[in-house]
Amino acid sequence: MRLDKYLKVSRIIKRRTVANEAADAGRISVNGKVAKASQSIKVGDVITIAFGDKEMSVEVLSVAETVKKEEAKDMYKAL
Repeated sequence: MRLDKYLKVSRIIKRRTVANEAADAGRISVNGKVAKASQSIKVGDVITIAFGDKEMSVEVLSVAETVKKEEAKDMYKAL
């Protein structure tokens, strides 16, 4: 699954366009490397997102095309 779509489906970022812009600006890294929005995401990857002066790191636990709102938080684990 694409990085931008994963961030939207898991509800880490609300909109896919916002996820795209963050990736284009170089604020998202996967496994320590700056990632493009089209990068493929798989279980076990560590995604780090820079929000202003804060950083958020999550580990991918599952990848699914669609999930319910209540189940979205089960797709990742905060580090």
